[in-house]
This record gives sequence, structure tokens and C-alpha cells, in this order.
Amino acid sequence: MAYLSKKKLKAMGFKAVGENVKVSDKASIYNPESIVLGDYSRIDDFSVLSGKVSIGKYCHVTTMCLVAGGAPGITLSDFCTLAYGVKIFAQSDDYSGSTMVNSLVPKKFKDEYLAEVILERQVIVGAGSIIFPGVTIGEGCSVGAMTLVNKGTDPWGIYVGNPARRIKNRKQDLLELEAEFLKELKNDSI
Repeated sequence: MAYLSKKKLKAMGFKAVGENVKVSDKASIYNPESIVLGDYSRIDDFSVLSGKVSIGKYCHVTTMCLVAGGAPGITLSDFCTLAYGVKIFAQSDDYSGSTMVNSLVPKKFKDEYLAEVILERQVIVGAGSIIFPGVTIGEGCSVGAMTLVNKGTDPWGIYVGNPARRIKNRKQDLLELEAEFLKELKNDSI
């Protein structure tokens, strides 16, 4: 995978770019002036980021993901991972037939649902999953492949299905590993 150089990332006009950020030269970035990329984050081939998006430290957006922040925005907090083909939407048309739909129709003829999406720290979202507007995925959650998340989750759960349902608690052992990892980084920088 080829990544954009630091010089090219700067030239794109991102709102902010952290240290050692990797963005594939095959990723599509729209509205970079509204996008924040945290330290050591990575965006892989054929992923699309658009609108207001904030990506924390050590986040990985794998191949073929869509992060459509629109005006409300999408936040991936530190240590979040989106597996292949995850789609996250911060806005949606009204599908009821009460209004017109699609981006080619003026807003006065539509009734879009606009709501921020937040993935709290240490969230992993499995391949092919979809997250709807207004959802907050609680800290440490694991969302299984092909899951439709249409409402918020409680922290440290494993969620699967359509719609998403909690099937059990997720272990928190990774927090000790995170602390050890961050300690080693700090010691290496001294």
C-alpha cells in the first residue's frame, strides 16, 4: 500500500494531522478542512472520508470503509478500528415518502435526519457493519461483522445482529495492555 507523504497531506488542507499518520493514495478524502487525523492513525485503500470527521490516536480505518460525517460529524476516539467495508453515516434521508430524497434535491423539499456519531475509546467494528446517525458506541465495545447499529450501546459489550443486540460483556484486559503500550512509548521517547 502506498501512503501519501507528509508534504501531500499538508497540501490537502486537513484541519489537523498528527504525527506518523498514514493515508493511502487510493483513499478518497472530501472536505479535508473539516477532518482531523490523530497521531499514528491509518486510512487504507478505497476508503472514503467526507464531512466533519475526527479520528483519534492509533485508529485504523481499513479497506473500503465509508465515514460520512456530513455536518453533524463522526468521532473515532483513540484506539478504534473499523474492519473492511464498515459504513458510518451521520445523516440520512427520510425514507417514509413524506419528503423527497437524495443529494440532488434542494433541502427545502427534504427532511434529513442529521445527528453526530461517536465511537468511544477501544471500539472495534466488524466487517460490513453499518452505523446509523445519532449512535454512540460505548467505550470498549466490539461490534460483530454485518451488524446494523441503529441505537447507542453500553460500554464493554459485544454486539451482533440486525438490529444490534448485546450478547455478552467484553473483557477489559486490553486496558492493561494499553497502559503497558503507552508506558513503553513514553520510555522510548526519553
